[in-house]
Amino acid sequence: MNLYFFSGTGNSLFIARELQKRFPETALIPIACLLDREVIAIEGETVGLVFPIHGMSLPIPIRLLLAKATWESPRYIFAIATRGGTVFTGFKRIDRVLRKWGKRLDASFALTMLNNDPKFKTYPVATPDAIAKSESEVRERLNTIQHVIAGRFIFQEADIQGVTFPTVLPVRIALEWLVRLGMAMVERTGVTDYFYADEKCTRCGTCEKVCSSRKVCVTGEGPVWQDRVKCYFCYACLNYCPTQAVQIKSKWYMKSYTERNGRYPHPWATVKDIAGQKDRANPGTPAAG
Repeated sequence: MNLYFFSGTGNSLFIARELQKRFPETALIPIACLLDREVIAIEGETVGLVFPIHGMSLPIPIRLLLAKATWESPRYIFAIATRGGTVFTGFKRIDRVLRKWGKRLDASFALTMLNNDPKFKTYPVATPDAIAKSESEVRERLNTIQHVIAGRFIFQEADIQGVTFPTVLPVRIALEWLVRLGMAMVERTGVTDYFYADEKCTRCGTCEKVCSSRKVCVTGEGPVWQDRVKCYFCYACLNYCPTQAVQIKSKWYMKSYTERNGRYPHPWATVKDIAGQKDRANPGTPAAG
């Protein structure tokens, strides 16, 4: 089995590694190091995608992958999305792309984990107990996922488990479109005025190392988010900064609370792990099954 994954702060990497434990023949293939290719050949009979939900939608690396990928080889395709608790309709988008190749998204799962977006006022604290509880719940869900994948069953569960907001359909649809519009506007501006580093910055270079799109460049004056490089909005630079110096600027339409809130990099995902997604010259040897 080949498992193509993208992870900003470690939740999706944790899932990918847990699946590899259950299916030892699995090859973990980081998506970030494939995106500079004009064509990405998806290989293997059983193929999985593991990624976080960004803004209630597909993250940019998955969208780029879908635009470049060829899908001749796979016979069974599944996707696992990690999230902080919002609804998600992106599996339908993946399925539409696969239908053009005569394939389908055979199984899909959304796993609620701890939130890595500390710009909100009500951002929860990632305590050791909260992390342990989240991992226990996820491992229990993975028992079902393992059964489905092993049997190559068709499985699209109702998107309700772990959802905290929004659940009312009209509100959900309206909010989803607003979030998409906001994300499109920020993407279009190149995130030139989104992140910044405050006086706590030591110029250690961690933010540059974990930036999967290579947008962050640390200079003598501190980190610079380069205008002409696409941001993946993974928040790795924000969450892995050892002094919590990286912040999100407040806007007229969005108050940011990163200066007072904590951070959440997954405890089992190191700076080296996240940085390695873009630096692996050989992304992995595709497995046969």
